[in-house]
Amino acid sequence: MRTPIIAVNALTSCSGCQLSLLNCEEELPSISEHVRFSSFPLACSSEEECAQYDAVLVEGAVSTAADVDILMRMRARGRLLVAFGTCAAWGGIAGLKNDEDRMQLVGRIYGGYSDIRSFPPQPVRRFVSVDFVIPGCPPERHEILAVLGGLLRGTLPVLPRYPVCMECRMRENRCLLEEDDLLCLGPLVQAGCNARCPAVSVPCEGCRGPAAEANTTSALELFAAKGLSAEQVASRMSRFCTEWNDAGRH
Repeated sequence: MRTPIIAVNALTSCSGCQLSLLNCEEELPSISEHVRFSSFPLACSSEEECAQYDAVLVEGAVSTAADVDILMRMRARGRLLVAFGTCAAWGGIAGLKNDEDRMQLVGRIYGGYSDIRSFPPQPVRRFVSVDFVIPGCPPERHEILAVLGGLLRGTLPVLPRYPVCMECRMRENRCLLEEDDLLCLGPLVQAGCNARCPAVSVPCEGCRGPAAEANTTSALELFAAKGLSAEQVASRMSRFCTEWNDAGRH
């Protein structure tokens, strides 16, 4: 069987998603025997580019012309393009201030230095087609490994499409929304984290992005019944999903 060639590249990001892959320390020796990383700047001192990659994992949001250039080049060379983490998939934390004036933000942060050539961070799918998403801020290691294992077999895994609430029920967690009236985004957010935060009484913050199978209308009704407005929900959801609004469109 031919060894898959994989590229890992970062756009505007903190490199946390790449570190999640590098933190798979026990599995990396086996992975390296079966997968060839041809372009992975965070892990390799020299960057070797190929004419064609079996898959390209792209971390981070798009916010500069250089990001666009990298993304277009990787899309052209990648048989599959994977949005690696919440910033790539949904805009992420980098887009928290997208609704504010860009030049005012530049002045506030950089003072008199104004030679900033960035634009509001956007998810990767705004620029190119995306074949698969590994959600999370950062992604779960078991999902990263599942994707690499799938690529070895010429396929991709099926990740959960249902909300975090399902995992809370399976773990028999106390419902922080129904019982404590807390703004927990579990009804709207994609599962796969094993409800890690609600399990320790921390409301879900939405770091894995919107769940495809979420019943948004019912969820907003439940939030309203608890005295939580659609605006509050939208504000919380947009921390990680820049395109979220109170109608649940993204």
